[in-house]
Amino acid sequence: MKQIIIIGGGAAGFFCASNLDETKYKITILEQNSDVLQKVKISGGGRCNVSHACFDPKELVQFYPRGNKELLSVFTKFQPGDTMDWFDKRNISLKIENDNRIFPESNSSQTIINSFLNEIRRKNVDVKTKSVVKEIVTENEKYIVKTNSEDFLADYIIYATGSSPKSLKILENLGHKIIDLVPSLFTFNIKNDLLKDIPGTSFENAEVSIPKLKTEESGPLLITHWGLSGPAVLKISAWEAINLAKVKYNFEIEVNFVSKTIDEAEGLFQNFRQSNPKKTIGQSKIFEITNRFWQKILEISKVDLNKQVSNISGKEMQAILENLCKKKLQVTGKSTFKDEFVTAGGVDLKEINFKNMSSKILPNFYIAGEVLNIDAVTGGFNFQACWSEAWLIAQDLNLKSS
Repeated sequence: MKQIIIIGGGAAGFFCASNLDETKYKITILEQNSDVLQKVKISGGGRCNVSHACFDPKELVQFYPRGNKELLSVFTKFQPGDTMDWFDKRNISLKIENDNRIFPESNSSQTIINSFLNEIRRKNVDVKTKSVVKEIVTENEKYIVKTNSEDFLADYIIYATGSSPKSLKILENLGHKIIDLVPSLFTFNIKNDLLKDIPGTSFENAEVSIPKLKTEESGPLLITHWGLSGPAVLKISAWEAINLAKVKYNFEIEVNFVSKTIDEAEGLFQNFRQSNPKKTIGQSKIFEITNRFWQKILEISKVDLNKQVSNISGKEMQAILENLCKKKLQVTGKSTFKDEFVTAGGVDLKEINFKNMSSKILPNFYIAGEVLNIDAVTGGFNFQACWSEAWLIAQDLNLKSS
């Protein structure tokens, strides 16, 4: 029986093992940590954001800053609808939330982990944790995988390690070209009086732009202890990952907290003033923002909170509108989610055959997951790429004659 060694006990590795024909192969998963599926466990705040309800491959690839062209053919063969169907056949109920993210009904990542563990138990897949791969050497059309504890002989290798520099170095030693790693999904570190002392303040739909790069994203925004986070920031960090690394995470952003032009915001202000001339500005609910944030805006605009709305000068109103709709903030660094962070960079996509995710450099060698130079914005897209790539690998191996 031919031997398949899967290096990496994460999303791509386990999904691949779960879809392989165990009657044809002896399958072994090597995982360097003491636990498998660690990213699956913590994803979506422990709920596991399995995928995203976008069922048109052409639309789906728009969420991938790197890999969008290559993934089109992959998603035509296996997309989020197929993922839902796969779990459904294993009696795992998934739900689509209002923002189109897909989660298990149980709201627990353990449900997803258990479904994989059941599959590989049924298939007698051998899982070896604390197995750190040191080197892979070729020998007589086979591979010897050298680990910290023992050596394994493989007819086929599925390389799904995630994007650690050590695992990329092993591939580089085997002849693959590696694109430098840079963080992709990250939050912005900002020290500014406007954001001070109000962490947890959120905005349903804000606009964040980086004027220097002529780029803009919109979506929910969150003030944190260290600056700004939320989908609007994460999206722009993903699309501009390489450019932001080049400027060492020191750049200016412009934030529109209310997603309105200055003229539109002024119109709302004037209407409110006509209807409520006697109200104090500090207690006026003119825009869809929290009272705390409104008072911060007035404070940095140097407007007395007790002033009546009818007495606000043109200059004061301009200052308020500028701070609401065109606030410039200096970013001085980034923060990544400790365990969930995503990287841009990895194996050069020109060296992968996307019909079956096989290496064009190494025979009988497949590569999937974050080790590739593919990454997505937040929302379940990175996992979907893993499921789709892993499924293609399993189908290709299942079709081979033993």
